[in-house]
Amino acid sequence: MVNMFDGYMFCLLFCCNLFLISFCCDFILLRPSFLLRLSAIQVLMYILMLPTIFMTVFGNLLVIITISHFKQLQSPTNLIILSLALVDCMMGCLVMPFSMVRWVEGCWFMGDMFCKIHSGMDMTLSIASILHLCLVSIDRYIAICEPLKYQMKMTNTIVVFCLTVIWLFSLMFSFGIVVSKVNVQGLETLAMSNTCLGFCALTCNKQWTVITSLLNFFLPGTIMSSLYLKIFFVARKQAKVICEGIAVIRSREAKGHYSEQRERKAAKTLGIVMGFFLLCWLPYFMTNLIDPFFNFMTPADVFDSLIWLAYFNSMCNPLIYGFFYPRFQKTAKILSLNLFERQFPIDHMHAAL
Repeated sequence: MVNMFDGYMFCLLFCCNLFLISFCCDFILLRPSFLLRLSAIQVLMYILMLPTIFMTVFGNLLVIITISHFKQLQSPTNLIILSLALVDCMMGCLVMPFSMVRWVEGCWFMGDMFCKIHSGMDMTLSIASILHLCLVSIDRYIAICEPLKYQMKMTNTIVVFCLTVIWLFSLMFSFGIVVSKVNVQGLETLAMSNTCLGFCALTCNKQWTVITSLLNFFLPGTIMSSLYLKIFFVARKQAKVICEGIAVIRSREAKGHYSEQRERKAAKTLGIVMGFFLLCWLPYFMTNLIDPFFNFMTPADVFDSLIWLAYFNSMCNPLIYGFFYPRFQKTAKILSLNLFERQFPIDHMHAAL
């Protein structure tokens, strides 16, 4: 057993020296328990993460293809959904695979430059995803609470402008922080104490942690919560009005049941939207906000778990914002039949809508 361990350590050190960088070799030598994660736990982690990545990419890609292919779906609302799906699909392709390897292997093997690019892309797409969700809530608020002004306020041109601002802000804000390194000012001692060169994590000081958390989550989250709460009350009021309008053909008992049904549906829809958003993002941002004030005491595995919980939102978004609606379900089914079974004539795809 000792000989096997010595041979394994020799292979690790040889590989590290081969690449001229001691990627986490110090970490492995100081913590032999790390070797326990090289078999069953690693395989289990890959088994859990790979399907998540696949479903994130496939689900969002299906939304992108569906909206792009069917002109009937290219409304202002669906342009936002299309851009959101692009963000989440890029998250699944460009960020999640490398984050998976970093967490499972306990090390970053791709160098400092790619670490900065990965961190910048991770932050860019995370911010963009949240801001897209905020824009969806604004769109839904205007559509439901100010329906007569919707055509004027939410044109395709205005939506494209808003989406461009979101993309540019997310990109400039994220890479501005990564390139300027303002986020690590005052953390030089912490950086020097990290002797493992195979380390890749975006660490922020207290000031920038507060700024990024407030600007990129708590402010958009507050806007979303307020608007969806307003939407719920307006939808509830509209349900009662509709119910009263059909009173001549329904009994009082049926009318009450109809109103209750619509209210439950509105509450369920908004509950799912906000529930998934808060479930996926709130634990990460709360931990991220508190951690610098307690000398970064959060264990790495806990932090990585919260990051992946946030990534999970990118997998859920196409289900919540895309295929939750009947028309999306219908077009996705038609497209899937055409792509995978070749049983649905392409000439009839548009006619079926």
